[in-house]
Amino acid sequence: MIAKHNPKRNARINKKLRTGAFQEFGFDIYWTFNSDVAEEQIDAIVDQLLDTVIEPNALGFSGSGHRAWEGVVCTRDIGQCTEEHRQALVNFFADKPVTDVKASELYDIWWG
Repeated sequence: MIAKHNPKRNARINKKLRTGAFQEFGFDIYWTFNSDVAEEQIDAIVDQLLDTVIEPNALGFSGSGHRAWEGVVCTRDIGQCTEEHRQALVNFFADKPVTDVKASELYDIWWG
């Protein structure tokens, strides 16, 4: 069942259902490291992603991988990722030794 915003619900119910003002948007991110990238480089690039994009924008990242990575990005607190957040992650990889960088469209991470 997909919860839809009902203006007659009170804030407590909307918060529990993550609807209305409590709706949360995020996006999926995918990338693949080039085959010639060393393990230490992979660790350093992922750390750099966290330090320069995820943390400063108060985002959360849950993902994993080795050469091919995938994960979901959302805000750490109740909130909504923006198109600027998506673009910041894509831009981060522009000069990195990766291919197949893809960021999904924003979607409701609880009901999407």
